[in-house]
Amino acid sequence: MLRALIVDDEELARRGLEIRLEDYADVEICGQARNGREALIAVREQMPDLMFLDVQMPGMDGFEVLRRLSGSNMPEVIFVTAYDEFALKAFDANALDYLLKPINDDRLREAIERARKHTGEMAAEEHRNRLLKFVCELTGRELTLESALEAATGEHQAYPRRIAIRDGAETQCVDVEAIDWIDAAGDYMCVHSAGDTFVLRGTMKHLEDVLDPDIFVRVHRSAIVNCHRVTAMRPHRNGEYFLQLGDATELKLSRKYKSNLERLANHI
Repeated sequence: MLRALIVDDEELARRGLEIRLEDYADVEICGQARNGREALIAVREQMPDLMFLDVQMPGMDGFEVLRRLSGSNMPEVIFVTAYDEFALKAFDANALDYLLKPINDDRLREAIERARKHTGEMAAEEHRNRLLKFVCELTGRELTLESALEAATGEHQAYPRRIAIRDGAETQCVDVEAIDWIDAAGDYMCVHSAGDTFVLRGTMKHLEDVLDPDIFVRVHRSAIVNCHRVTAMRPHRNGEYFLQLGDATELKLSRKYKSNLERLANHI
């Protein structure tokens, strides 16, 4: 059974897709969202396997939703869009599924069939990597970690105080201590800071080496957290823990990094 979330700011579009999905016995609609913020909450609470994501929404668009989702709760994504030919070529080039409005029943069937096959942790990680690469290409937000550090400091520092982040055509500097947490998929990292999310190209190991260990703690193979942002911890099965951040984000501390638990507890 695939648990599906429908995200679209148009009620008729949501209802139309809901009706079409009634033909699929193994697809269960676990929720609907009218905008990006509702989508983030629904993903966290419902943990869907599949998300039908409208790209063009007012406020937080579909791309921003993808940047703000952590790797641990990233569902399979099928874009629903009225985009132009250039964008559709970008979808195809990155092997990402999309449904062009108005939705074609045959295309819907093909997309769901592919979603059924893309299960498992490795497939999910590969999917998120392709999603971030696609978002960077389409929005111009990619910047390598080396370039980000060089642009912000002008010289090498043991623990940089700022990181340069590209936002479309502009590059701005973000205070390192303002970063809440970072998660990664493949060669890309999402830097979450004060409600914004930026994408950097680089490895978690490299970033961990240059961040101040008194502030930033590795909690997962694909996550680093600012220990000052952790407000609560609760044990999970198999010796893992869930970390609650002040903005209601929840991250998992895996058993591999359980030795860092005391460092986090000292700041709560």
